[in-house]
Amino acid sequence: MRLIRRKIAVAVVLAYVFFSLYAAYSVFFSKKVISRVHRVVKKSSADNTKAGEEEWNPWEEDERADSITVLQKRREAYRSYQERIAKSRPKRYKVQILGKAAIGLYLWEHILEGPLNPTDKTGQWREGEIQSGKINFSFYTGPAVVQGHVPLDTDSVVLVLNGREQQKISYSIQWLQHVQALVQAHTISKVAVVLLGSEQCTNDWISPYLKRQGGFVDLLFLVYDSPWVNDKDIFQWPLGVATYRQFPVVMPNTQMVSSARPYICNFLGTVYKNSSRETLMGILKQNGLEKQCLTNAREKWLPQETADTSRQYQMALAQSDLTLCPVGVNTECYRIYEACAYGSVPVVEDVLTPGACADGRSSPLRLLKDAGAPFIFLKDWKELPAILEKERVMSQAEKTERRMRLLEWYTGFRQQMKDKFTEVLEEAFFKLS
Repeated sequence: MRLIRRKIAVAVVLAYVFFSLYAAYSVFFSKKVISRVHRVVKKSSADNTKAGEEEWNPWEEDERADSITVLQKRREAYRSYQERIAKSRPKRYKVQILGKAAIGLYLWEHILEGPLNPTDKTGQWREGEIQSGKINFSFYTGPAVVQGHVPLDTDSVVLVLNGREQQKISYSIQWLQHVQALVQAHTISKVAVVLLGSEQCTNDWISPYLKRQGGFVDLLFLVYDSPWVNDKDIFQWPLGVATYRQFPVVMPNTQMVSSARPYICNFLGTVYKNSSRETLMGILKQNGLEKQCLTNAREKWLPQETADTSRQYQMALAQSDLTLCPVGVNTECYRIYEACAYGSVPVVEDVLTPGACADGRSSPLRLLKDAGAPFIFLKDWKELPAILEKERVMSQAEKTERRMRLLEWYTGFRQQMKDKFTEVLEEAFFKLS
């Protein structure tokens, strides 16, 4: 009996030791496996959730992936919208104009109506920007605009040059050679030239630079009735006002249109020996018209105006119904355009001058005639007394209507030249038609 009790006690001790060892192993060496579901805690079980501890969501990663997908789709839709807007927006092209002749100011300020900074006309460097059609024009002028120091932000350039006399031609050739080097270096690809040509239309010096002769100049806008004009790559350009004498941009007003003017006509200018100008002054004197017409003749041409002479000249235009425009070396003269600016009807001597200018059916002044210029044309100054007699009996209402028609025509003519200049460049430079 005692032996049986001893065996039972040994068995109990062994069982106790075994379970103690198993418990120790489970606590210190076994890995804890916790079911994911058991970690879900409901918001209502506040007593089982520690304060400030974030709630764990088993679908959180899927929701985050969905939100990223939606965001990407929105970004793609916005990018597509921007691309559609960009395609519908008109494309702009850049053209840079380098004004190295005074007629560049007529192109920029009177035709394109662009601004210039600084406004001081004596500025060494002046520049401006304007938009016309699909082209953004930039303009640079002044003595400080020299070769190699003009910033080029486009490969399309218009060069404004003077070819009136040999010294001017030599200077123009230097600029052409500079631009030619830029073309050869692939810095510039499109070139146009606006040229104040010879008054006798002898411009052979520029011919080798034209693309039609193997050169690099794509387009030429040429002043005077040159036989070269073909409206394909060579176009006629207006002489305009004497910007080199600081003739301003004139803004018409009510007084300019409707007020009575004290003089029938005016002529302020140089009278050359044995010229039609001398004939004109003789006719005015013989017919006693000097008091009715404001005249101031000088024997020598002056390249520059003083402030007083400039003011007197502009006052004469503003105070006269007619401006007498005898021929000089060429029939086309600054006086014609300056008279238009003040609403004073040009009385033009419609005679072709010596030289190589075209003598076609509409020459001289082919460009102005084709545009329907409302001028008074005469072949001989002996016709003047009869013209002035008609002026004496014309009513103020008739004069006002005629003056308004002239000012409207001149505004329309400049707009027409602006549109033509822009359209020609668009088609030739950028193939827009």
